[in-house]
Amino acid sequence: MGSVPAADALRKPVGYINKEIAGSRPASEADILRIPVDMVEANPFQPRMTFDRESLEELAASIRTLGLIQPVTVRRLGSGMYQIISGERRYRACRMAGMTMIPAYVRDTNDQGMLEMAIVENIQREDLDPVEVAMSFQRLIDECSLTQEQMAERVGKKRATVANTLRLLKLPVKVQHDLKVGLVSSGHAKALLSLEDAELQERLCDLVITRGLSVRELEDMVRKSKTGEIPDIPSRQEPLPLPDDYNRLLSRMGRYFSRDISVRRTASGKGSMTVRFSSDDEVARFLEALDKAEM
Repeated sequence: MGSVPAADALRKPVGYINKEIAGSRPASEADILRIPVDMVEANPFQPRMTFDRESLEELAASIRTLGLIQPVTVRRLGSGMYQIISGERRYRACRMAGMTMIPAYVRDTNDQGMLEMAIVENIQREDLDPVEVAMSFQRLIDECSLTQEQMAERVGKKRATVANTLRLLKLPVKVQHDLKVGLVSSGHAKALLSLEDAELQERLCDLVITRGLSVRELEDMVRKSKTGEIPDIPSRQEPLPLPDDYNRLLSRMGRYFSRDISVRRTASGKGSMTVRFSSDDEVARFLEALDKAEM
């Protein structure tokens, strides 16, 4: 492609200010500081509720090999510490990777601004499940005193989209959980929202899971129930028999936990497992067993 004058200068990454100590202020928000990880704390306004351990370990492995390509964004606290605004997943992976310094953009912002940036960044990256998005929207409204119109502008969504997302929080907690873990879709949830009977919503949600109903099939059952017809809704759902591998898994895990372990599984193989424990010792014994098995 030919030579480009001063090509090496064009290839240079953004320079770090004060590479070993985060003692000086950046000249602009485009500059990056290398901050000791022990001087960085988590974001108390983090909208994400769960961080997948396996995904974090994969990111940590990549960071060990290539370094952190995208810096995190932090704010400076009066105590001299720094607090994550965005990039908490990257920050956690850096700690797992054993990094002692982390590259970061430093922004000046108050609690409200931090909350807005943390939520908006996660929503724009589509990192949250539908219920987390709805709860994030509600937090913006409640804690930042925003109207739905103002919030829609902040997150780059249509007002109708925001309103429909917020309605998910009106669903029973059980249905919200099934939506969070992917047992039902947002389309199923939207269909259930047209019903006012919470018990009926839960029963239909179970039916979606056990029978693998499509959104259209669920909408038809909802319509029948609203027009007085009696759809085929069993009063109690008989759980599908679990494959032998699942029973073996439950038996092995049961050696370490004294309380029940429950599994919900659809015909297509989707599902969720709930592990209940009585003490920290039970969790420690289970982790010790995993370490010995190098899992």
